[in-house]
Amino acid sequence: MEGDECNFPPDSSDDHSQRGSVASSATLSHSQDVLIYLFGDSAVHLSVEGLSSVTVQELGRLVREALHVPESAQDVFAFWLSSSLLELQLKARHQPYKVCRQWQDLLYRFTEASEEDISQDEPCLQYRRNVFYPKSKELQIEDEGVLRLLYDEAKSNIISGRYPCDPEHWASLGALSLALDEGTGLDRQKLTTTIREKKLSSFLPAHVAVGGGGLFSTLRGKSSRQAGLEQNLLEEYIKINVSGDSQRHSEILQQYLSTCHSLPYYGCAFFDGEIDKPVQGILQRLKRKAVSVCISLEGVYVMDVKEKHVLLGLRFNELSWDHSYPEEESDSHILWLEFDGNEDGTPVNKLLKIYSKQAELMSGFIEFCVELKSVSEGGAAAETDGDASLSQQASGKDDRGKNGRGGRRGMLRRQSSVVCSRVHSLHTINYVDNGKEIKCLKPKRAASFFTRQASAPIYSSVQVTESLEQG
Repeated sequence: MEGDECNFPPDSSDDHSQRGSVASSATLSHSQDVLIYLFGDSAVHLSVEGLSSVTVQELGRLVREALHVPESAQDVFAFWLSSSLLELQLKARHQPYKVCRQWQDLLYRFTEASEEDISQDEPCLQYRRNVFYPKSKELQIEDEGVLRLLYDEAKSNIISGRYPCDPEHWASLGALSLALDEGTGLDRQKLTTTIREKKLSSFLPAHVAVGGGGLFSTLRGKSSRQAGLEQNLLEEYIKINVSGDSQRHSEILQQYLSTCHSLPYYGCAFFDGEIDKPVQGILQRLKRKAVSVCISLEGVYVMDVKEKHVLLGLRFNELSWDHSYPEEESDSHILWLEFDGNEDGTPVNKLLKIYSKQAELMSGFIEFCVELKSVSEGGAAAETDGDASLSQQASGKDDRGKNGRGGRRGMLRRQSSVVCSRVHSLHTINYVDNGKEIKCLKPKRAASFFTRQASAPIYSSVQVTESLEQG
């Protein structure tokens, strides 16, 4: 998430523990050691004067010098304070030490973590991809050092399952990683030996390499499954073609990143949340499932944490949104996503409730991305008529949304793809508006319940006279 959106609480206490890679127990007027972590199990060791007041902008200059990052690529990366509980992208004016001292307050405000977990959590300062850096500019980067930093981060997200992908993608990406580590000239026998020595989990997503277990896995046999994965890696490795040794690494790095760019959630900021599960029977109580809400300059994506696939993907011109505060202490903060859908052949408004303490952050982040995208691309006119919406890719139907046009069939449109939306599996509130009250059905969409939209509405907002839950 973007640091400017979180409204940090004041640093009113001096008894906070000194935390993470940017805190120190000594006086901070002298030179202090700071570790800036990178992906790939490495870090930049800096000696910084006046650590308590040093800004992200000043640290950035020191890190770029240490890593030989050219000035032309200074906007590619940003500083993040990260732990298993919360991730926070900092702005140039922020002072990491002071934000670090407020970490526990931020965890209480924006996470559901227990008091014990919060007291033991320590953030680290990371130098990683700037969530606001456009993918289109990234494709123009030629500096091998910058490409390597982006690759290490992308690979980590692929291996951990944060970036779910289809078999042809993770096999291709695994082969490219293998080529970067071992070169492109290995014969089949040497290649097989290398894969077995390093293990499949070094190249493939953990949930793929380890397997899901269960009866099917037992019957098929672990060895035959691994043999199949090894064979896929071998076949993809053979396909790799580069022009020569001098350009080998940069070309492979670019191929890897280019493949990752086909994943709509590449470069997103990730937020934790929960959604309601569809009720299967009359007596079944409503349950929730954990989701990741991924937001970038391109749109919003809701992913199933357990199944590792997209549940809903929307570009900003396809949604309206808002967030609501809890009315009682036991209630949850809610991010509301409204989008066009179809119910028994009739166009309806669909509302998805996302329960999260980070709902306010997500709402502000969406608003910031919409404004930034509008400025950088000259507004909504920069959208081409040929762009296929993610929701249309998912449904396989020619549903026409706010823009009054259908989407174009894309490469990953098949329903089995992990990047396809699964709107049918969501528990949504479906409604239409007749200008007076919420009804169950109406021939076409008339208005939005929300005032926050990616583009200015050309209609009046609905006057709600009864609960959406009862609609």
